[in-house]
This record gives sequence, structure tokens and C-alpha cells, in this order.
Amino acid sequence: MLKIIRNDQRPIWQQLLDQAIQHITSGTWAPGELLIPSRELAHMLGVSRSTIQIVYEELLSRGYTVTSRRGGTRVSHWKQVTESTKEIAADGPIPPSLPLLNSAVDQLHDWFRGKEHREVEIDFSPHEPYLDGQFQKTWRQSLLHASSAMDVSNWAYGNPYGFPPLREQIQRYLSLERGIHIQTNQILLTSGAQHSIDLIAQSLLTDGDTVSVEDPGFPASWMAMTYRRMHVVPVPVDEYGLVVEDIHPQSKLIFTTPSHQCAVGVVMSEPRRQQLLHKAAQEQFWIIEDDYDSEFRYRGEPLPTLFSQAPNNTLYLMSFSKMIAPGIRISAIVGSVEAIAQLARVQELTYRHLPIMDQLTLTHFIQNGHFMRHMRRVRNVYRRRHEAMTKAIMASGLGERFTLSGVETGLHMLLEAEESYDEESVTKLALQKGIRVYPLGPYCLESNRKGWVLGFAQVDEASIEQGIHRLAELIL
Repeated sequence: MLKIIRNDQRPIWQQLLDQAIQHITSGTWAPGELLIPSRELAHMLGVSRSTIQIVYEELLSRGYTVTSRRGGTRVSHWKQVTESTKEIAADGPIPPSLPLLNSAVDQLHDWFRGKEHREVEIDFSPHEPYLDGQFQKTWRQSLLHASSAMDVSNWAYGNPYGFPPLREQIQRYLSLERGIHIQTNQILLTSGAQHSIDLIAQSLLTDGDTVSVEDPGFPASWMAMTYRRMHVVPVPVDEYGLVVEDIHPQSKLIFTTPSHQCAVGVVMSEPRRQQLLHKAAQEQFWIIEDDYDSEFRYRGEPLPTLFSQAPNNTLYLMSFSKMIAPGIRISAIVGSVEAIAQLARVQELTYRHLPIMDQLTLTHFIQNGHFMRHMRRVRNVYRRRHEAMTKAIMASGLGERFTLSGVETGLHMLLEAEESYDEESVTKLALQKGIRVYPLGPYCLESNRKGWVLGFAQVDEASIEQGIHRLAELIL
């Protein structure tokens, strides 16, 4: 029999429902047993009939009972689950072992922060751009404006290519600043470089395809491709960039960072660029051109892109992670109409589209001039810090003991040691002294090159000088 507990905080209908379910699942109410009519049960319990009707409707909708016009409401015929089975099922299935995933994530963590996660005084991170209160203020303005001005239609399912007004702003920016003249249907928005690479692997490659990557290079590129079961082959990098003649002959795709080589920092020479483009056209493979920080160039204007010379073979990646902030998970892939359409179909199936609020905010941020003002301001900050870094390295004697490269462009430079050098010991020793430096090792697939990738975007001039001289004291 059901009963009402007056001091129970649950509503009466919930109390009665829970008791009824308990009676059914425990077998107290046997399968096929007729329930007391709702009017009669309401009278017995001293509650309204509507309360009992709610209980009976819930039992019916959850499958505990069946009803018919003549037969009334009866307990369903269902197989009782034994207690032992419940206990077995409580833990759930065991996730499969994913060695490729676990290995890649471990490498990613090592690349980003090193194996030690302790706080330090000076962090020469090559991953983070400069951010300040001024950026916070203008981004908040754009967020509030976008939120107040958005239309109800914006909350519907969006375009898998990305928000059209944002793609128009990116199209205009690329035309004016990078000499890339395209239509908006040649732009696909993604949530970062890793998302872009993963989407390309899903859309334009098949399992087991051979892809060539720079070594040293961008670790996330080969991690994503390996996880997608591609055959990843390293290609060495020298003072002129990617060694084109060493590209695997069966490659379906080449990943390269020609304007500021990820890790080593060199700029791909013009002869190498032409050699790569000629090879791609002749052998019909894709080129992923990751242009992650070439906007920050300290000698002349940003270099022409590979895409502007070979738009049918090249997929150009740009990201607002380095230009503005990693927290803005918006990037773009630029390619031929056909290639981008293929990517958009996969995007529609797997990701659908990016969050609309972020796209609206970035659209306003660019449209109202905040983006270009931000870029001018941070370029000045980076120019000063770049100069402080190069001066400190030369003044400390590190420039004589090690080879400095990657000083023309971007937010990091390489201090390279001989291959026999123990970079890990120095990295750990520096960490103990409150300085985090980033060894070249995690950027290498098979290469034995040694050194440290030193970023300066988040370190002020005084800290740069102090950190470099303290580093010199440790290793000279």
C-alpha cells in the first residue's frame, strides 16, 4: 500500500511514484497485477484524483504499467533484473586501450609545458602571445555589442563554412595584408590549427596515406596525422627551410611552416619555395601552409604566401591564437573551392559549426577596427622584446657558444646547441632556478638536433635580460 509522509520535502506525487516504482521493481506488485483505480486510491490516501493521475501517467510513460479501456491499469510484464547483474553493470564497460592517443597527449603536454608544471619567475614560452588590459576592454566591448545586436535567427543551426560576415572580414584582411585574393566560399572556419589538420586528414586523405612533415617541426601536425592512421614521414630542415628533395616520393600531403619554421625559425628560401611548388604540381600532393606567426616580421614586410602562387595545391592555415589569444578558438583554412567544399561537408557531419557567440564577437572586433589596432600595438611590443632578446643573448655570451636562428620573424627564436649537448639537464637546472626554457627535443620526430626554443611575447624587457643572463650563468 502507498502512504504519504508529511515531513518529506518531496512533492506528494513524487513520493507516491517512487513507492510505486519500488513495489514494481521489487516484485511486490507482480506483473499483470491490476492497480487500484485512481479515484478510489485518491479517496483512500486523502489526496486529489489529479495527483494519482500524475503518478499513473508517469508509470505508464516509463513503461512500468500498461493500460486498456476495459482492463484498467496493470503492472507490465518485464524481466526482473537480478541484484548481481546490477552490481556487475554498475561499473560500466571498460574504455578501450588507445596507445596512439595516450602517447600523443603525453607528447603534447611535454611540448606545451615540459614535464614539470611548477610556477616559475620567468617563462620563455613560445606558445603564448601578449595580452593586456586593453585587449580585455576592447574584447568585452565587442562581446557586449555582439550580444545585444544579435538576431534571433543567429541562434539557429549555422553555416558549416562559418559565419558569413566573419568570413567576409577574413577575406578582406587576407587580401589587404597577405596578398591572398579569394572568395568567401574558399574560407572554412575551424577551432584551431589542430582542428584544421584533423579535418584535412578526415576530408582529403585516407587511412595509410603517406604524409611528410618538417623535422624539427610542429608536433601537433604529426600527432594528429598519426592518430588518423596516416604514415607520417619526417623531412629534415636546414638553414633554407624544408629540404624538398628529401620529401617521401609517395607523399599525399606536405605540412610546412615556410614563413617562420616552427621550432628552428628559419624562413624558407625562394628557390626552395619554387622547388616545392613545382614538385607539388608535378606529383599532385597537397601542401598545408601553416602561417601561424608571420604577421610579426622585424625586417621588411611579411613574405608572400605559397597559396598566392599555387592556390589549387595549397591549404593555407591562419589562426587567431597567435594574432590575438589562444582562448579565441577560431582559425581558418583557405583553399580551392572544391577542397573547401569537401572540408565543409565533413565539418557539417562531425562538428556542424563553431559557436555563434565567438564568431559574432570576433566579427565585431575586426569590423570596428579593434583587431588592426591590437595588431599595431602588439607589433610594437614584440619589436621591443625581440630586440631585447637578441641583445641579451649576444651580451651574455650565449650567442658565441650556441647558434641563434629565427630572429627575422615571429614570437620565438632558436638557441641551438651541438647534437651531443644535454639539453634536458640544462632545462631542468634552469627550472630549479625559476626559469622555464623549452627544449628542442619535443619538436623532433627523428632529428637529433638540440637547443632551446625561446619565446619572448609574454616576457617584458627587464625580465628577458635577467632571464637570459641567469641562463648564461648556468650553462657557460
